[in-house]
Amino acid sequence: MALRDELLKSIWHAFTALDVDKSGKVSKSQLKVQDNFDRQDFNRMCWTLCARKNLNRTNILISDEDAFKIWCIFNFLSEDTYPLTIVAEEIEYFLRKLTEAMGGSWVEERFEDLKTELSAKQQCLSGWELITLVGTGTFSKGMDRQTISMGITEVFHELILDVLKQGYMMKKGHKRKNWTERWFVLKPNSISYYVSEDLAEKKGDIMLDGNCCVESLPDKDGKKCLFLVKCLDKSFEISVSDKKRKQEWIQAIQTCISLLNLGRPAPHRESRQKRRELRQKQQAEQDELELRMRELQTANESKQQELEDMRKKLEEAAANAAEEERRRLQTQTELQDRYRMDLEKEKMVRQEMEVQVAQKSSELEQYLQRVQELEDMYHRLEDALEDERRARQDEETVRRLQARLLEEEAVKRAELEQIHLHQQRAISETEAEKQELQKERTAKESALQAAMLQLEQLESERKGALEQYQAVMLKLEDAANNTRTWKHKVAHHEGLVRLIQPGSKGPQKITNWGPAAFTEAELSLREKDWQERKNRAAQTQ
Repeated sequence: MALRDELLKSIWHAFTALDVDKSGKVSKSQLKVQDNFDRQDFNRMCWTLCARKNLNRTNILISDEDAFKIWCIFNFLSEDTYPLTIVAEEIEYFLRKLTEAMGGSWVEERFEDLKTELSAKQQCLSGWELITLVGTGTFSKGMDRQTISMGITEVFHELILDVLKQGYMMKKGHKRKNWTERWFVLKPNSISYYVSEDLAEKKGDIMLDGNCCVESLPDKDGKKCLFLVKCLDKSFEISVSDKKRKQEWIQAIQTCISLLNLGRPAPHRESRQKRRELRQKQQAEQDELELRMRELQTANESKQQELEDMRKKLEEAAANAAEEERRRLQTQTELQDRYRMDLEKEKMVRQEMEVQVAQKSSELEQYLQRVQELEDMYHRLEDALEDERRARQDEETVRRLQARLLEEEAVKRAELEQIHLHQQRAISETEAEKQELQKERTAKESALQAAMLQLEQLESERKGALEQYQAVMLKLEDAANNTRTWKHKVAHHEGLVRLIQPGSKGPQKITNWGPAAFTEAELSLREKDWQERKNRAAQTQ
């Protein structure tokens, strides 16, 4: 499946180059059928079809052969989406390996400048842009063309030809038992040895499988730094120049055998897959977090709108309460003026009655008999006043009855005293009603203050929601730091065969949105609590 995907990328380049009119179709006469399929020949054929159209050789310091190798590396490292592009992380991985292969030092500032330029292109390059980037010498200043070519070839051997290690070593013959220097090339499942490093004449292969092993041997026959590669049918004694190279070769071969036992691919292919999986996981987490942020932002805006509506309602309620209080005060003032006028009239009537009583003192006994009758009438008048307290509509009837009684008893002093007592009681009742109105006003003011306190509490909860949003942002930064830590761990794991590894990647830029002040359930509970307190305040009034 992996081989098919890599071949499809080469086919895509060739097909795109042949599709001149962008119709998505290519005639059969433009396609070639090749027997004795070879992967590198196939890639070179596709390169020949697309390079003439897409490769810009202006100001390029590398040869066509080196450009072909970079094109193959691009196909290996590019994403499995079309049109093919290579992301910034894989660009950094390739440039780091190339810089180390050329014996140079990695300059982080140059790559940061490149990432800044790539931000407008969504931090990715096409294969031809990658060839131009390497060919213009941006990351190989001070290097000659031969050094650059050797570096590209070394990275090409490792990533495309699966060459994990190569170099000169001495090999002991099986028949003559003589020692001969050979150029060894280590791949995931074999060790090939040639007469020289140009790979022109191949002398043999050591096929590796899960049953093979590699052992260190003591020095003998004048040979030092020996080790043995044991296979099922044959063993190979090899000598290297120093202990460091011996340890490196033993470790590299043992790593290949371990990977064969586990059924795992070459380290650089496994590393590429892990980087892709890590990017996909990171992107999924980023998308999920952005979706959650948008949901929280929407909920927060909705709750803020609800709070604003609630504030407006409270302001309207306060205005209505103030208007109602003003009307009550106006009604109370009118009642007080009316009672004052009635008291003045009663005082004038009392003065007239006193004059009449003084003139008719001789008729006191007859008046006393009438007083008894007036007491009965007074009891009836008290009942009428009770009705007046229950319903204001009876107030006018009671006053008319009171006026009629005053006219009938104008000549009697005892009647005047009783009416005076009645007026004193009416004044007391007026004062009681005034106190009741004052209590009602106080209750309304208490309800208004409670509503304002609730509004302030909601404002403080909204501020708490903003603090929660800042906490989410801190978690997001921690997630980005954890991702960078895992990338370092993956890079460390790739060092089993002393491969050139990419450096740590800078933190990703993340778009942030704030969280909601509180959940829908919390808002519902708060609205219910506020409504209950409002109902209790209304019942108290």
